[in-house]
Amino acid sequence: MAVVALVVFLLIHLSPGDPATLIAGDMASEEDIARLRSALGLDRPLLQQFLLWLGRLLTGDLGTSIFTQVPVSQLLAQRLEPTLSIAVLTMALTLLVAVPLGTLAAYRAGSWIDRVVMLFAVLAFSAPVFLIGYLLIYTLAIQLGWFPVQGYARLSEGLGPWLRSLVLPCINLALVYIALVTRMTRATVLEVLLEDYIRTARAKGLAVLPVLGHALRNAAIPIATTVGVGIALLIGGVVVTETVFAIPGVGRLVIDSVLHHDYPVIQSVLLLSAGVYVLINLLIDLSYRLFDPRIQY
Repeated sequence: MAVVALVVFLLIHLSPGDPATLIAGDMASEEDIARLRSALGLDRPLLQQFLLWLGRLLTGDLGTSIFTQVPVSQLLAQRLEPTLSIAVLTMALTLLVAVPLGTLAAYRAGSWIDRVVMLFAVLAFSAPVFLIGYLLIYTLAIQLGWFPVQGYARLSEGLGPWLRSLVLPCINLALVYIALVTRMTRATVLEVLLEDYIRTARAKGLAVLPVLGHALRNAAIPIATTVGVGIALLIGGVVVTETVFAIPGVGRLVIDSVLHHDYPVIQSVLLLSAGVYVLINLLIDLSYRLFDPRIQY
């Protein structure tokens, strides 16, 4: 996180051109640019700028948006609900679909079921997220009219409208994630099914479901690791998905901030995204002991 904080801070200085000139626009005078550079603190030594920014960061001050003049923390609070809704529902949909699919493909390895599941995984992982999104909008929203084309209904407006507005974005984002977890689940469960203790369990007459449950628990650590690594795909996919479906979440905020060179917002979102990624992977590492009690920390 210290390295990420340093890189995020240097982002404004590594960008080509003068940041104050980019933010002020083509019609700004030299006096306007100098005033903006002073307001941003860009006229101070680099080390002093970093220490001041880090001090504000440690107190919870993420700065103020240059474009809207609204505190960044307030902007994030306004955009957090849509993004969290998409992320949580996508994760739940992924685990409910990918783990059973991967386990079934491993159990019926070499059969037509296995081939169909793997074909689905390859296609879902290969297709661009924005292309799938537009196809879903055209078929399920425009042609069939089952779901709204774009937009987001907040949870305060009712559970039904909230779910209807999230079905297409979550399916769109979950497909890539489902493909990744399905392939890993199949590979790890298939490896476990070849172990001696699984053969012993089958020889003793244990039913199929208890055997698969036992195998899945022993294969859970690589699957959990894949889920943690896939958070990076989830964070990146949210930006594209929210843009395609016109959802006012953190992803759309990032796009708007990049277009307006709103560096405080970009820096804050990058830093918080890295923090979430590190925290989730730490929790997944700590969860290994739940799957394998032999692991000690």
